[in-house]
Amino acid sequence: MKPAQGKLGVMAVGLGAVTTTFIVGTLMYRKGIGLPGGSVTQMARIRVGRGEQRRYLKVGEIVPMANVSDMVFGAWDIFPDNAYESAMNAAVLQPKDIEPVRDELEKIRPMAAAFDSDYVSRLAGKGGNLKTGSRRQLIDQLRDDIRQFKTQNGCDRVVVIWAASTEKYVAYDETVHGSLQALETAIDDNRTDLVSPSMCYAYAAMSEGAPFIMGAPNTCIDIPAMWQLAEQAKVPIAGKDFKTGQTLMKTVLAPMLRTRCLGLSGWFSTNILGNRDGEVLDAPENFHTKEVSKLGVIDTILSSKEQPELYGDIYHKVRINYYPPRGDAKEGWDNLDIFGWMGRDYGMQIKVDFLCRDSILAAPLVLDLVLCADLAQRAGLWGTQRWLSFFLKSPMHDFTQGEQPLHDLFQQYTVFKNKIRELGGYEPDEEFE
Repeated sequence: MKPAQGKLGVMAVGLGAVTTTFIVGTLMYRKGIGLPGGSVTQMARIRVGRGEQRRYLKVGEIVPMANVSDMVFGAWDIFPDNAYESAMNAAVLQPKDIEPVRDELEKIRPMAAAFDSDYVSRLAGKGGNLKTGSRRQLIDQLRDDIRQFKTQNGCDRVVVIWAASTEKYVAYDETVHGSLQALETAIDDNRTDLVSPSMCYAYAAMSEGAPFIMGAPNTCIDIPAMWQLAEQAKVPIAGKDFKTGQTLMKTVLAPMLRTRCLGLSGWFSTNILGNRDGEVLDAPENFHTKEVSKLGVIDTILSSKEQPELYGDIYHKVRINYYPPRGDAKEGWDNLDIFGWMGRDYGMQIKVDFLCRDSILAAPLVLDLVLCADLAQRAGLWGTQRWLSFFLKSPMHDFTQGEQPLHDLFQQYTVFKNKIRELGGYEPDEEFE
């Protein structure tokens, strides 16, 4: 494995609440005045070895992770505000936690974004910090941005991560998304209906040898065309959709039901949030993209085929409501109708009200995903990194081969730990059924 030498450039698509919370927290952490709570790469200890050889080490003691002090930050955004202004506007963090790194934040000015209002209608006419041109021209401009950022900041490596808004739903189209050749033809033909802005970023990043992470539920790198590009460019990809509030709870509660052999009649989920993400998701076409991501979580954990008497008839409903007064402090409310001994006539309920902070939960995931993608690149891994599904709401998988994504949080963590052990030269010794 190549050592983590030199600077690591982190280029985020979107300089909004998630990205600024991540950047501020990382800058504070490396000054020794911030806690990286929620970051597995910084806080967790993983067992390596067995018996008398057993030790519990931090991830960075097992594998050569990049140091947060070596990170350099850049971003694209439709709004021209620098990172300090954007962090203050997002109102996630308190000024007392932003001011100590103000000078560094003010130097981070977003590059013009590749944006199409047809994909995010609620942001149409806003911002104005935009690139223009065909899909191919946008890709060329993005590639030039990556090259210039890398040169100007003396970066040895770059990782690109999507932390921008959820795009409208794009259905898989075999004639465009089924192969790299077909996608490139669609790009050259300026098929704006099936080649989204996020695909432009992913294509540009991989073409420049940079790992790409999809932090939203967009149809983007979860298509055969992008898998082929990742193989050709020999870069790792991961996605999609940061696993933060309500879905995190689902990947915990559903395994509990399965393990205890408790049945599930219905699962109703609703959310309220008032940040830019909530505004975007208020549009039905954008909500549908998120809905597909959220609805797919419990199906592979609670198998109707394996246990039809328990999970053969589940009613699953998801709602997201835009509520400006709440800001970034999202509330996820779940109602589960369950049953057990003697069947549905003796049903029970579980109610969960998760008063969370969306960006506070997402920021450590950004850090972990960036560091792990860089690790994978230096280890010579490319293509879909399934071991990173632990951090993601809708894990990528090869649907063309009937592969099912792994959603159980604890099984995902086992896969993650085994990969870290393997990359560190230890035995990947945990198993699950």
